Amino acid sequence: MITFLKKRKETNSANEPTDITLNIFFDELYYPFSIKTKKNHHNDYGNYNRHLRKQLGSTKLTHLKNQQLDNWVQNQIELDLQRSTINKHIFLINRIINLARHWNYLPQYSRELQTLTPLKIGDFHQRFLSEHEITLMLEATQTTSHPFLHYFVKLLLLTGARKSEARLSKWSHFDLDTKIWTVPKSKNGRARRIVLSDATINLLKLIEKRGNEVCAHIPNREYLFINPKTGTAYDSFYRAWYEARDKAKLSDVRLHDLRHTFASLLINKGVSLYEVQTLLGHSSPQMTQRYAHLQPNLLHARTEIVANMVHG
Repeated sequence: MITFLKKRKETNSANEPTDITLNIFFDELYYPFSIKTKKNHHNDYGNYNRHLRKQLGSTKLTHLKNQQLDNWVQNQIELDLQRSTINKHIFLINRIINLARHWNYLPQYSRELQTLTPLKIGDFHQRFLSEHEITLMLEATQTTSHPFLHYFVKLLLLTGARKSEARLSKWSHFDLDTKIWTVPKSKNGRARRIVLSDATINLLKLIEKRGNEVCAHIPNREYLFINPKTGTAYDSFYRAWYEARDKAKLSDVRLHDLRHTFASLLINKGVSLYEVQTLLGHSSPQMTQRYAHLQPNLLHARTEIVANMVHG
């Protein structure tokens, strides 16, 4: 394919852009270049496949327009992705467009196709549920008609997993003997392991029992949370989630806040940031550092260790 692209480019004049799709440009040109020039090229690969390939990839480079890119960003906002996450995707498409221009696959400037402006983020949003709020939320999830919402929410609270990791989890990913849940491909594009508590093991048994009740007509069920109507994983849990959180009078809580709550509960019980980083699967300590402000009482207690030694 690379040879084909070179031939196409050679047949064009110096200023004539080559007419190829975004997918072809990424696969045959951008990503090979990224492998050689970027340390974290695997992030480009994972983000492109999850958020660009199906949504924009079949469009020809020369047919990309501002409105199409703006709609793509709006769709990610509606999917409740964090703005910082969406900005990573924006940076990627901007790099692709700029490289296409640098290599003359796109005009150097076009009013119809400009790079995207990153979303304003402001302060990092952290919402933690108190123990009382956790009780209210779990009670509310049991009142909805969704057959798995209660178990889904409880799994997120017990493990700190991302909602997509839980939604797409398969029974083959779990080893109950070693109490390890292996996520084949996490947010950073790599596999990660989630340590399971005894309570999570018991929850998995309840999920299996519930699946046998509502999905008995579906043979060889591979997903934990299987849609009885489609026989495969759910597209989302949002409708039932919004209903439950409104009943609990916690309308400001997002599904992702259950992951924040997992981290906050650990830190407030004296678990180190390094251990929380490992349990959350963060690729760098900087990501976990966002929770450091939860440690003031613990840090004051640690200073007393030195004080007691100095003053006897």
